[in-house]
Amino acid sequence: MKKSLSIILTVIMVLGLISGCGSSGEVQESNGNSSEGASETTSSTEVEDGDNETDENQVLKIYQFKVEMAEQFLALADEYEKEHPGVTVEVETVGGGADYLTVLKSKFASGDYPDIFNNYGDNELEVWIDQLEDLSDQPWIDRLVPGTAEAMTKDGKVYGMPFNLEGYGYIYNKDIFEEAGIDTLPTTLEEFEDVCEKLEAIDVIPFSTGYQEWWVLANHNFNSMLANQENPKAFVEGLKEGTVSLKDNAVANNWVDLLDLTVKYGQDNPLLVDYNTQVTDFAIGKAAMIQQGNWIQNQLSEIAPDMNVGILPMPVGEGKNDSIYVGVPNNWVVYKDSEVKELAKDFLNWMVSSEVGKQYQVEEFKFIPAFGDIETNEEAIGGIASAVTEYTQSGDVLGWYWAGLPSGYQQEVSGFMQEYISGGISRDQLFENIQKTITSLNE
Repeated sequence: MKKSLSIILTVIMVLGLISGCGSSGEVQESNGNSSEGASETTSSTEVEDGDNETDENQVLKIYQFKVEMAEQFLALADEYEKEHPGVTVEVETVGGGADYLTVLKSKFASGDYPDIFNNYGDNELEVWIDQLEDLSDQPWIDRLVPGTAEAMTKDGKVYGMPFNLEGYGYIYNKDIFEEAGIDTLPTTLEEFEDVCEKLEAIDVIPFSTGYQEWWVLANHNFNSMLANQENPKAFVEGLKEGTVSLKDNAVANNWVDLLDLTVKYGQDNPLLVDYNTQVTDFAIGKAAMIQQGNWIQNQLSEIAPDMNVGILPMPVGEGKNDSIYVGVPNNWVVYKDSEVKELAKDFLNWMVSSEVGKQYQVEEFKFIPAFGDIETNEEAIGGIASAVTEYTQSGDVLGWYWAGLPSGYQQEVSGFMQEYISGGISRDQLFENIQKTITSLNE
């Protein structure tokens, strides 16, 4: 049965969710395989001849972040080329394991400007705003889920089109939980530890960690601490200004307690577990839980298409925890001085307005759409996104707040977290290092 996203619209508008995170640790190559730390530009197809071929061929260069939909995005670009003879779409995909922003900056420094690229919003919007085209007059604006353009809006102008809505927490294998005799889902740290002991008793690793990846730690994991504060936005500002104390904050200590628990009940050598290993260990049933979101659906479906999954909140807040984290992962932007910026804007509009584009949003990308008129269903988007939608419809969601932190904080904070996980620094040193770094980066 098709679901309307009208309830999601209201919840997002009330929460004022902000843009944020990334979702991959790899770079997609032209042959469909992936390798860390490298990128390759690919065009989706050769330009086809046709009656409507333009007088002059145009090349549209797209530099994008989501490696988990790289193949599907190339196929979508191929569809656009078929409908627009004379246009070649070149796509370069760089995931979280390779530093997307560092590569983007180097492109601009060398004059190799992409026509379309990605921007988190908030602080990153401030950094890049002089390079961005105002998209306020685009036809898709009025169809957006309320609140989804907030992080890309400044002085009443909208500079980016949101990818989609995503939610994360602990995705868990329902069948393994049943096998372990877990009848009640955990909502507190103590209950999670009981679950871990039952899972170990049947020789299943409780947590697949992925702590080699900076974004798993500094975006999603760190955000669980930010989002559970009484006033998350005020807390973020306090971190930047140096007026809050992590050491004396109960939620911050709960956050590190949970980090300790996942290390205790995760794979050996968690700092060597990359994104692919993290997802694969979960998909093959080697591990029962994984801190990820609905963006892993395509990879999960390829390995275990019939896996029965749900999502658990991360027990970081005071008392019982009943909410997952929902937000906009990234945004499409257009380089304002692009020689083909009208073509770039047409591509973005086509991607969310044409029947082909809408189909790809739901059936191929497995997106929870950021547009209220794109209908979806569980069969199309998968079990994880359907579970996210259920949390959203019930109002049990918290926001994504890391985009409000200073540019560059992720690599620093993830480094401190990894040093703590390895035993190199204490909890107090972790707190002190995070506070000093965020305040310093904000100066």
